[in-house]
Parts: sequence; structure tokens; C-alpha cells
Amino acid sequence: MAQSSGLSESELGPPDALGSAEASEPGGTEMGDNAPSLDVRDYSVTDPFFGAPYIDLDEPREEPVPHRHIHGGFEGTDTRFTFYFPPAEQYQGRLIQPLEGAHAGHEDAFGSALMGEMLGGLPLAVRLGGYMVESNMGHIGDDIDPKGGEDPTLYGHRAAAESARLSKLVAAQVYGKPPHHSYVWGGSGGGRRSPLCLENAPDAWDGALPFMGGGDIAEHGTKERMKGAQVMAFACMFNVQRILGDKIYDVVDAMQPGGSGDPFAGLTNHEREELACLYRLGYPRGDEYMIANPMGQIWLWTSIADMLQHDDADYFDAFWTKDGYVGHDMPSAVEGDLIDMNTTVSRVITAGDLLQDPEFDGPELTVARMMAGAAMMSPEGLNLALAIEVKGLPSSGYRMGAGLRMTSGPAAGRQLYCSSSVGDLFFADGHGEANLLRFSGVLAGDEVHVDNHAFLAFCYYHRHHVMEQSFFDHLRVDGRPIYQQHNVPVMSPLMGVAYSGQYKGKLLWVHHTHDASLWPAQGTVYPQAVAQAQGPDGLAERFCLRWSENAEHVPPAFVPKTTDRHPSTWLIDYLPIIEQSLFDLVDWVERDIKPVGTAYRYTDGKIDLPASADERGGIQPVVSVTANGGVRTEVPSGEPVTLEVTAEVPPNAGTIIGVSWDFDGSGAFSEPMKVDGADTSIKLSTTHTFDRPGTYFATCRVESHRDGDMAATTRRIPNLASARIIVT
Repeated sequence: MAQSSGLSESELGPPDALGSAEASEPGGTEMGDNAPSLDVRDYSVTDPFFGAPYIDLDEPREEPVPHRHIHGGFEGTDTRFTFYFPPAEQYQGRLIQPLEGAHAGHEDAFGSALMGEMLGGLPLAVRLGGYMVESNMGHIGDDIDPKGGEDPTLYGHRAAAESARLSKLVAAQVYGKPPHHSYVWGGSGGGRRSPLCLENAPDAWDGALPFMGGGDIAEHGTKERMKGAQVMAFACMFNVQRILGDKIYDVVDAMQPGGSGDPFAGLTNHEREELACLYRLGYPRGDEYMIANPMGQIWLWTSIADMLQHDDADYFDAFWTKDGYVGHDMPSAVEGDLIDMNTTVSRVITAGDLLQDPEFDGPELTVARMMAGAAMMSPEGLNLALAIEVKGLPSSGYRMGAGLRMTSGPAAGRQLYCSSSVGDLFFADGHGEANLLRFSGVLAGDEVHVDNHAFLAFCYYHRHHVMEQSFFDHLRVDGRPIYQQHNVPVMSPLMGVAYSGQYKGKLLWVHHTHDASLWPAQGTVYPQAVAQAQGPDGLAERFCLRWSENAEHVPPAFVPKTTDRHPSTWLIDYLPIIEQSLFDLVDWVERDIKPVGTAYRYTDGKIDLPASADERGGIQPVVSVTANGGVRTEVPSGEPVTLEVTAEVPPNAGTIIGVSWDFDGSGAFSEPMKVDGADTSIKLSTTHTFDRPGTYFATCRVESHRDGDMAATTRRIPNLASARIIVT
């Protein structure tokens, strides 16, 4: 059956005449002269954990789009929510609930400009014909609710579900009737938790769209914390970064278009072993640049390092003291990177410094400035102290992940971990209160103990914590682990419980082929859970997997830049794919039009997509580029190069509406080619002359649209490909 082009006008009639009721808290502000005040006093909670709901803010807002902004919570708990109601004429009867990534902890993330730019936020919810619900998932920041303790069900789905249920009562007061359908979606940590919502609260939602999710599988109804393969995966990734050093750029070159394809050339035996292990654990081929320039992956260590060292103390001791562990058996592999010394803070750097002081404008601080922008959600805002300057540390020491324990001053005793360093600057994060405070209260002259023994032991964690998933098979022989084993760690309770795959409704899972945070192998886990729980018929009826080729964990604008090539010349912005997939999920739930999934093959930790659009399916155009007939060519400067792009849109996924070239690596894509929006496939060529010697990646970006709308500003589905030109 052909897919629809998107949502049609809702058949909902105009809102009924609304009566007025007193607000549950004084001081609410009406949106417009005829907006009713709200009453949640008669709401009966479904989950008895939650106290009575309250509303402490009700006001009209114009940004990012006009809406009625309602904030509140549930008495006796840390659960907070925000409801965003657009004008009635834009509402088509749907509840749209995005879930924040990482550990969550904020109820206003998707209403911000940053999340709106990255993931659509409130404007996307309005385009879907819905009002938007946000929950802080039952906790504030990285802290747990004192009443809820470490119950992962609260943070995984229950707080979100009770917020959704309450929103339906409020929506009935705002619009005259509750929503007819409800949807939950999110990426990363939100992708991890959105399936839990559909599995455990079928009364709250009808469909879910997780993207970049992952986790383990357990029986339905489990209250046990999840076990996360990414703990071991990130350990291996940072170990590869550590032991390869600058050799990682040779690996990057080998795996880029027109490279040798042999990432192991020039590596030592130990380096080869660890890189091979990384690939078999599922690290995405072609994304090796992110090993050298990681982004948020280190956050996982900073957030659970205290817990790991407490719960798995035997491992962190054995690594340095017992046979069978690298720290004891091969000290040469780690001793050159050791740091263990007391030193003094020379300066404290705030979010405001990073965003406003020209001293911090350099490209090496791109990720740090992103962190500073995200810090605006903190109560401290621009005043949040994110970094300290520490002089006198050995240049040979490996600083990523090192423990930073304040030993004097007002912050004495606070334990943080280095999330990145630039020169003598240390950026850090931690668990609980340390996450909220960072370096607040630290003063120049305070003493700090810098110690990376724990993180160096963590770098080999994957060897000694083998999980059941197939991507750990290379660490087993005859079904038995090669190395001494310790109990696989559980994740923070804020990540929820394991998947069961048992749910009603529909679930469309989107996963990326070049995600260095939730690796492609993680996209193969949930289909197994659904098949086990619901059988092949349930899998076919209620589940769909769609791959996004050349997509990272964040859009290219947030990826650290190279010196000669913008990330947008090898990565796409995946927001259009997520938005179109949300439209397709609505069509599936409300019109029984099943979305088209993507065919793939998974072997040896690697995802391979068919080269043909007909065979591949999905919604993304398939693109290839050649230079002088090959993926690599060498020419003298001044000689024209013939560049050719071939692209094809999968069946029923629309037509090609944009083709543009980037020749110089700037990411400008300032060389468009003429298309008219009528074709499902194209083969176009152009010539370009490179005047200066160097290596260039000529990149063509192709965009399709379900309706062939050349003027569309959203749901322009991208893909790209490159060829290497060596100019002598």
C-alpha cells in the first residue's frame, strides 16, 4: 500500500463551548480573553505514588511559537511537567510527548531554542497537529527523587505516563475534548525510555518513535535496572583513542571515501587487538573521526563512575594488583598515561565566560561552548562554573576521564571527572549534586587531587564484563569468556528498566548508521525483544525499523570540525527523517498505513544497507558519487575533474527536490544543480577545477520530499556521498 504524504486535516469539530473553573494555584494567566482557567483538583492519579497535581504557572507565550504555557507537578514528589497548548485552530487532536536524552531531569528542554533547532521541539509538535507534553521523568537534574529512591520504573516511564494522563484532562478543559491519539518519542536517552512508556502504560500512548535507543531484554514487568552494553563499548572506544594517539587519523583516512579500506595498517599488535574489538562491538565503520573527537560519550563515565567504583570495587583493585589484568600484567600499556597528583586551581571558568569571552572562541572549544549553551537550563545559567584551569600536570598523562576531587575550599570533598580538556582547562561532570554544582564554589587557590587510575582501569572494562548479546561473541571461546569476569554493571536508575518487547500500539524505531554514541548494533536488539515477546506476527504488525544512513548522534552543526572539512560534508541532519517518520507513525496508528522499513544485513558488528533503493526501502535517497569515474582520482592542479552523482528514491518515498555540491569542504553546498521535483532518480554530472594542491572530498547532497514540494522547508529528506580528489 502506498504511503500517504502526511497528515490530512483532522475531522475534529471546533472546540465545545468551555466553562470557566478556578485554577488549582492562584496567579494563573489566561491566554487570550476567552481562555478558560484550569482546575486539576478533581484529577485522580492512576499511579498512587504521585500526590495531587498542581499548576504553578499558566501564561501565554509567543516563542518559539504562540502557545499557552502551563507548568506544574505532583505534590510530595520531584515530578514536574510542562504542557504547551497551541491555538485551537492549529490543534488536530493529538498529544505529542518528546522525551529528553541522557538521564533527562528537565521539563522544559523541548520548549527551548536549542532543542527546537536540533529536534524540532514545539514547532514540530504543532506541525503534527498536537499539543506538547514534557516531563522531567520524575527527578530534578541528575538527582533521584528522595521519595522514589532508586526505583527505575519511576524514571523510565511512570512519571512520564502520569504527566501524559493529567495533560489529557487539562486538554479537555482547553480544547473541549481530550486528544484522540497520543504519541511518545525521543532520541538517545529518550529513545531508550520511549519504548518503556509504550510497553508499560498502554492507556497513556498509542504509538512510539524511539531513535538511537538501546538496552538489554528481560521479562515484561521487571523492576530491575537495565544493563547497558554502551558502558563496555565506550570503555573500548576511549581505550582505542588512548593507545592509538595520533595514529587514529591514519585510521580515519583509510576508512574515508577513496581510502585504503585497511584501518589496521601501521598499528602495533596491541593497537590492532583493541581496534578490532571496537569494530566487533559494533562501532560504525566510516565514523572513526569521532573516536579522535568524542562528544557526549564521556558523560556516561562521569555520571556513573562513582557507582561503578562502589559496586565493582573488586575489578578496579584487581586491574592493578592481580594476574590476568593489563594493569598488572602489562604495566607498560598504561603507566605512561598515569596521573596521580595534588595541584592547585589557578582559575575558574563559567558558562558565561565560554559564551561571551573572545578568549574561548577557538574551534577546539566548540563542544565546550555547546555545553555552556546547555547549561542555560541550569538554575545557575551563565554563572555555572564548568571548568577550572590547572597548571603543572604532566603533558604525557591521559586526562580524559580523570578524577578531580576538591581537597580544600568551600567545595572540598566534591568528586568530578574530566569530560574534556583543552590546554590547562579541565571540563568536568559528576553524579547527583556534583552534576548540578560542577565547579560552583571553587576558588582560585583551592587544591584538587587529579587521579586517573580508575579511568585507565575502565578502558579495559569490556574484557571483563561480557554480556549475552552477540556483539560480545568475539570475547568468548566455546561459549566461555576469555578473561576473568565480573558482574555486568547496571545503569543508573534514571535510565529505567530493560526492554520486554511486549506492547500494544505501534512502534517505529529509527537508528543511525554512523552513530558513535548508540552504535548501529544497538538497533538490532529491540526487534529481537519484540519477536520473543510477540512472535513473528506481532513483529510484523506492530514494529518497523528504519535506518538513517550517514547520520550521527547529533546534527553536523554540533560535531567538532576538522581543519579542512566541515562535518556536513560526511554527515546529514537527521531531523527531517525523524519528522517524516513521526508523520508516518501517525498514519500507521490512525489510518493503518504501515511505514516502509529499511532492509539491512548485520554481520561482525557491522550494518550493511543494500546499494539499490528498491531493495533498501525506507525513505532516504540512495546516493553515489564518482570523480573521473571512480571514488578516488589524482590530477594535477588546474585540470578539470568530471564529477557525477547518481541518486534514487525508494518506492513511495517521494521525488528528488534538491541536488547541490560542496567542492571545498566548507559545508556551504553552494553549487546547486537543476531539478524539478518530478523524478525519483537522477544521474547528473558537472566539472570542477581545483587550483591548489591538496586532498579534497567533492560531496553531493541530495534531498527528497514525499510530495515533491520544491519549496518545502521541512521533511526534506537528505543523503550524501563523496569522492576523493588528490590534486598534485
